[in-house]
Amino acid sequence: MNKKQLIDSMAEKSGLKQTECGKALDAFLDTVTDALKDGDGVALIGFGSFAVKDRPAREGVNPATGKKIQIAAKKVVKFKSCSALDGAIQ
Repeated sequence: MNKKQLIDSMAEKSGLKQTECGKALDAFLDTVTDALKDGDGVALIGFGSFAVKDRPAREGVNPATGKKIQIAAKKVVKFKSCSALDGAIQ
């Protein structure tokens, strides 16, 4: 499902206009992004939680040349689904 399909589905289920659902989705994404930038987690009861984790620097291998390379440390976003969501998709 892409963003347009998600907005269409939200509009159909909520009875709101597609433009309203698009604005709501954009606001949600902006809010989650801002919270994660600030180092805060976002927990949605009954769905899951988003958190920022530090990935340490490590050594990797360039698959084209076989040479060892250093991969820099970075921050990554992790999502952990809740048991209710896990159960719903089984």
